[in-house]
Amino acid sequence: MGRNSNLQTLIKEILSSREPLCIGDDQGPRRHACVLVPLLVEDGTHKMLLTKRTDTLAHHKGQISFPGGSCDACDCTLEDTALREAFEEIGLHKDDVKILGRIDDAVTVSSSFVIHPIVGQVPCPYEFTLNTAEVERLIKIPLDVFRPGSSASLSHQLRRDGWTYSGLAWQYEDDIIWGATARVILNFMEIFSDTLVLLSDER
Repeated sequence: MGRNSNLQTLIKEILSSREPLCIGDDQGPRRHACVLVPLLVEDGTHKMLLTKRTDTLAHHKGQISFPGGSCDACDCTLEDTALREAFEEIGLHKDDVKILGRIDDAVTVSSSFVIHPIVGQVPCPYEFTLNTAEVERLIKIPLDVFRPGSSASLSHQLRRDGWTYSGLAWQYEDDIIWGATARVILNFMEIFSDTLVLLSDER
């Protein structure tokens, strides 16, 4: 079994054995959204796929994010939302995604969305088709960038739309990953950091 199969199997086993932290509407109605956390292997390196949003969107313009969006009435499950949005944004067909499970919910600060992250393995190479009205470009980031103590981590503060955002962030090349996306990644790494160390030892 290759390292890619090992990671898929371990992630699926871990997520099936834990209950994700779910944020409901007990503190008032919220808007709900799902994102796909796409994992891939490129040139033997485990990576996470993110998008750079365009500057013309109504929400989270110009930010680094996962493919995803609001839950629609036509979606039967959270996975349906994540896969539909991934297809609409980056042309990723649902049959090409292996769903591995859910991690903990997160909340956006400015728009008060509850984000439900769905982890999935995607093929590489893959012929993505970007919706240029929403996605400027794709970013593939090695998981090692998000390891605890990585030189890429920083404390980020940003003033935007009357809000001051501060918290953990990562810089990868010219991009800064912050906000709810950073919190989702942090949660992923908290769950799987030991697994990733184990896989590194197998190299």
